[in-house]
Amino acid sequence: MLNLTPILATAVLLASAPAFANKELAAEKACMACHAVDKKLVGPAYQDIAKKYAGQKDAQANLVASIKKGGSGKWGPIPMPAQAALSDADAATLVAWVLGGAK
Repeated sequence: MLNLTPILATAVLLASAPAFANKELAAEKACMACHAVDKKLVGPAYQDIAKKYAGQKDAQANLVASIKKGGSGKWGPIPMPAQAALSDADAATLVAWVLGGAK
């Protein structure tokens, strides 16, 4: 009989890897200097962003644009500086992670 334990363990590790990779990407790109997963720092908590944009079909594109261009007034008086050097792919990855609850 085939032992599925090693296969299942590998599948679980691979399935959880993107969440860790995206948090690491946020740290690598200095996003964590102003944002945290579950509390407000300079900017809003990622989990609060996920709640605010939940169910909005254009949330992914709007947030990618907001990250790349910067913005102000959505979360208070402190503006978010433009992150123009961030690649579109990295911005999309980070937004997907945030909208997924930043877990």
